[in-house]
Amino acid sequence: MSGAALGLEIVFVFFLALFLLHRYGDFKKQHRLVIIATLLAWYLCFLIVFILPLDVSTTIYNRCKLAVNSSPVESNGSYVTLAPSKQKCFKPWSYIPDGIMPIFWRVVYWTSQFLTWILLPFMQSYARSGGFSITGKIKTALIENAIYYGTYLLIFGAFLIYVAVNPNFNLQWNQLQTIGIAAANTWGLFLLVLLLGYGLVEIPRSHWNGAKRGYLLMKTYFKAAKLMTEKADAEENLEDIMEEVRKVSESIKYNHPLRKCVDTILKKCPTEYQERMGRNMDDYEDFDERQNSYPSEKSLVKLHKQVIYSVQRHCRAQVQWQILLEQAFYLEDVAKNETSATRQFVHTFHSQEPENKIIQYFYTPTVEWYWECLLRPWFYRVLAVVLATFSVIVVWSECTFFSTKPVLSLFAVFIQLAEKTYNYIYIEMACFLTIFFLSICVYSTVFRIRVFNYYYLASHHQTDAYSLLFSGMLFCRLTPPLCLNFLGLTHMDATISHRNTQPTAYTSIMGSMKVLSFIADGFYIYYPMLVVILCIATYFSLGTRCLNLLGFQQFMGDSEMTSDLIDEGKELIRIEKRKRQRQEEGENRRREWKERYGNRESSTRNRVVHTDQKESSFSETSTNRPLSKYTRSNGRTERDRIELLQDAEPLDFNADSISDDPLESDSGRYQPGGRYLSMSRSTMFNDV
Repeated sequence: MSGAALGLEIVFVFFLALFLLHRYGDFKKQHRLVIIATLLAWYLCFLIVFILPLDVSTTIYNRCKLAVNSSPVESNGSYVTLAPSKQKCFKPWSYIPDGIMPIFWRVVYWTSQFLTWILLPFMQSYARSGGFSITGKIKTALIENAIYYGTYLLIFGAFLIYVAVNPNFNLQWNQLQTIGIAAANTWGLFLLVLLLGYGLVEIPRSHWNGAKRGYLLMKTYFKAAKLMTEKADAEENLEDIMEEVRKVSESIKYNHPLRKCVDTILKKCPTEYQERMGRNMDDYEDFDERQNSYPSEKSLVKLHKQVIYSVQRHCRAQVQWQILLEQAFYLEDVAKNETSATRQFVHTFHSQEPENKIIQYFYTPTVEWYWECLLRPWFYRVLAVVLATFSVIVVWSECTFFSTKPVLSLFAVFIQLAEKTYNYIYIEMACFLTIFFLSICVYSTVFRIRVFNYYYLASHHQTDAYSLLFSGMLFCRLTPPLCLNFLGLTHMDATISHRNTQPTAYTSIMGSMKVLSFIADGFYIYYPMLVVILCIATYFSLGTRCLNLLGFQQFMGDSEMTSDLIDEGKELIRIEKRKRQRQEEGENRRREWKERYGNRESSTRNRVVHTDQKESSFSETSTNRPLSKYTRSNGRTERDRIELLQDAEPLDFNADSISDDPLESDSGRYQPGGRYLSMSRSTMFNDV
């Protein structure tokens, strides 16, 4: 199993990152370089989280080998003896050979840092640029990132001057590298504590509120009112932008030098607007520079950028509105089915997407009723209690992980107890659950936060390229300090535990933070304690209340504005539900009409075709066997043939038979001869 666990996790994490990116991004519409860069950033960050527990178990095994091989005389060497020399060490099932992990961490870490500080910011500006050529987009991206790169160079230069002026430091390449890592981790830790303090409270609370059906329904109504306002703004903005595009398209004719730029803008517009502009355009009219004032290329670049942004925003609002409607309808169905006596879940509307037959077989209406109305609320409550317990342990450990005698961090206690018995399965599971919970608290906040319309991760393939790249930047900046914080909580970091033991391979590539003592002994230890204040602020919803006071409507149960928006959203959902019902009723009527009258028409056509075939077969039979005797069944078949032939005779038209008297009877009746003699104009429509 040497190295097999590492290979399996590398493959698994790749498909996990690919699945999440497919949920939020759009592989068909977005540029391939954007997809590849975002996938690589997410993949490397998730890889660090999943591989770090294997590094911890391998490090504990290596410490055991050093303790066994060392004698009491050698205890004053580089590593302290942790076990008796006669103890036998057992190799973990996920053991990674020496030399692999340092190279692996070095490649992963420096690749992620190159992405987050150099490549992804440049690609962000490139993706948002409205240029019409690659050269123009690159130029715009370089200009926009000049201030960005200059700021970070200034900060790095300040650290460099501090180290150079201080006589206690001899400036070397390793120390310079450590300064860069410390600067990046300091920035990441500053943001990490803010996001972690929000996630530690909000995740358990959201699961606890998920068990309240009334709460979820009211919040959905509130979201519907806000989303309708956003949807109306997006439609209005798109109309204004399309009007500007129409004016530009009409002013710049087919033989203008900038016509190619206009055609590029038109391709980014929705299809209905393209058709409307194409009908109103006269491409055969020449342009005259002396009579008309034409827009410049810079204005077209700006218009191109506005078109891309407005179309993306409008499409996202439309999709999210449909998703929110389905969610509201489903929550209303759950509220109705809670009092059902049959204990079978009944949906108001059928699902628009085809369901899997296997899911339909096992997830029957009865099973769905028991899950949605009985089991799911209790499951969410139990899960919320478990998550709240984890949050309390994390907060306690963040405030006490610097204490080594006695060890107060609960995560460090768990790992040290397992280290004494060398239970590697328990060590890896404890490490994985700890770092996974920390990652969920931080990453879920990254997925939830929204900075107006500039950064917004929307599911169902509605996230733009700028937000995808920005999320990759955040992940690459947050994951390294997150892992260092995890190693500090478990006392696997020698800087925290103050033990001269073998460090993990991940810690070894970070270098010794003692180069900057005020960061290693001050900021890294005491700043995480602020998570307590942030958790208290999140629990009492101080941030939500501040945003509500500033005019950004937030869901608050004791607010009058919230009540008004809930009533407005409820009315919007009722209107949309009535529209959906009328639409389904119309489709059902059309389906019944086709089934009732469409079958008659098809049977009539089949009867005529069948009559022709019978007639031909009858003629062949009569010529080939003229003296054949007919039995009773043959006589019935022959009579059927004669009746079919009589029914298939054409209508006779006789002008004299059409009477002007509407009361004249038997004008459209079927005569014994098998033909319709005539049909009056009144009775013909009466039959219909």
